[in-house]
Amino acid sequence: MTIAVRYWSRGGNTKKLAEAIADAVGVKAETVERPLADKTDIVFLGSAVYAAGVDEEIKRFLQKNRENIGVLYNFSNAALAPSTYKQVSALAKKYGIEISDREYHCRGSFALLHRGHPDEGDLVRARAFAKLAVEKARR
Repeated sequence: MTIAVRYWSRGGNTKKLAEAIADAVGVKAETVERPLADKTDIVFLGSAVYAAGVDEEIKRFLQKNRENIGVLYNFSNAALAPSTYKQVSALAKKYGIEISDREYHCRGSFALLHRGHPDEGDLVRARAFAKLAVEKARR
């Protein structure tokens, strides 16, 4: 089974989550600037909410890599907004990418809001999310 973790992070919060997920499944977390070289069974894709939307880098990644994504698992963080799942799911459907209805979302710090998040508890839950996704895929 092939697994990849890709993310886009401006402030470092999504990168922290990506690294925790990658550690849990034994791969390296890389930014969405790195394309998928081959068909990948599971792709964990991390994003955050910027001005009420996902970054253009996420949109470009999905468009350019749509043929190499088996099942997409969304993970995200935001200081106030809900997860990016709805937006990423709409993009996945547009490009014919299968997306799991399971996702991971937590608070991210921004200015004085939610300082220290994602914290260790958030990272523990992110790791558990990734391990469970891979376990279910192997069954």
